[in-house]
Amino acid sequence: MIYERLLEHVQSDFYPMHMPGHKRNKEFCMVNPYEIDITEIDGFDNLHEAEELLRDAMKRAAAIYQTKETFFLVNGSTCGLLAGISALTKKGDKVLVARNSHKAVYNAIFLNELHPIYLYPEMDEEYGIALQIDPKQVRERMEENTDIKLIVITSPTYEGIVSDIQAISEIAHEYGACLLVDEAHGAHLPFMKNAPKSALSMGADVVIQSVHKTLPAFTQTALLHINSDRVNKEEIRRYLGIYQTSSPSYVLMAGIDQCMQFLENGSSRFLCYEKELELLNQELLKEDKIRLWQPMGSGIPKDPTKLVLTKGSGSGRALYDEFRLCYHIQPEMASKDYVLLMSTVGDTKEGLKRVQQAVRMMNQKEAGNTKEGKRKVQEQSTFQFVFPKRRYEHCKTRGMDTMTIPFEKSEGMAAATYVYLYPPGIPLLVPGEVISEELLAQIDIYRQSGLEVKGLKEEGSKITVLREESAEIL
Repeated sequence: MIYERLLEHVQSDFYPMHMPGHKRNKEFCMVNPYEIDITEIDGFDNLHEAEELLRDAMKRAAAIYQTKETFFLVNGSTCGLLAGISALTKKGDKVLVARNSHKAVYNAIFLNELHPIYLYPEMDEEYGIALQIDPKQVRERMEENTDIKLIVITSPTYEGIVSDIQAISEIAHEYGACLLVDEAHGAHLPFMKNAPKSALSMGADVVIQSVHKTLPAFTQTALLHINSDRVNKEEIRRYLGIYQTSSPSYVLMAGIDQCMQFLENGSSRFLCYEKELELLNQELLKEDKIRLWQPMGSGIPKDPTKLVLTKGSGSGRALYDEFRLCYHIQPEMASKDYVLLMSTVGDTKEGLKRVQQAVRMMNQKEAGNTKEGKRKVQEQSTFQFVFPKRRYEHCKTRGMDTMTIPFEKSEGMAAATYVYLYPPGIPLLVPGEVISEELLAQIDIYRQSGLEVKGLKEEGSKITVLREESAEIL
């Protein structure tokens, strides 16, 4: 039973260094959810036509975040991305999209039959971490395609990298386009003194945030912010009515509202949290075996709440398991060469101390095996993102004949399905893109490293591809 398994987990001593941001902290506890689980009865408003209670709650959220208008989302940032992209484009429009966007962005492109032009982030080649989107690249693409209607950027990334949203928004507006920022991992940024600025203060037109990821709120809760007069509010409302459930949970909406109340009165809590987080970051930077990753080069802003730790090439899954099995700390995710721990304002001082002590003990253990440690550090990482060529527009693959074939024999074929790493859900292959020898080799590396590659069939041995292969590669 799911409920029994949850209770068993809660009663263990595992500490959560993962979302949701409330970290199961009893300080944010509400009453028995069954007592407040209702439908749209008298006196409780209707999310899709909010005129009273919910309207006032969303107005309060807009005031807190200083936006034109803010909408509660109970289907996560996913529905916000779908609604925002749909509202800001028309069928067949060109959109400029960061390739490291979430799968929901690609689904919006598919549903609206949009023409995507990709922006490729700079990469940390040692660890395969996507860095910033260069505004120069944005300008080049806009000069080449002056009819682009929308730019979609993810900032911060899963690992906390923040792009220059101010510069990108100025370029977008210069060419008459809107800028939508997937800030799912940045709902906390406006309330921290020592973190990069939110896209809300940097000129983005629509910003989507998952309050459940980095703030004390229930899983599945998020916000869509309208941040400029370039956005048609009624179109946003219309598409939210399509992509959001017609039976929104009052438990989830109450959780968002409670989170907003916390933000109104939580400045002292954020100050204490930032102090403890800074001390933890300083201690982690002192360690030399289990290392706190920082982006190389100057001027690359990173969210300090995302703790990216590595001890050399190929160590991500091993480090993840060591945290779990030896120290009962549950990380957020493992990549090939690093592990990600998410801290939030919901963390306790004792919880952050456990992380520090665990890393210290790991370093002491690694120090006893100096030769092995040196070998791992010097080993060349083979983790990288491979960006496939496109044979068919994503939307054109709808209705095309498909077949399922052995994965190792799929080179040169066009994918009929998404293939992606989870987490975070960024596609390695989008339907219509060509499977190359390089990509096959890279996916094998991911799988051998213990990473979860989704979209393949029969335990990863097969893939679904398109039957027709006569078109030229775009």
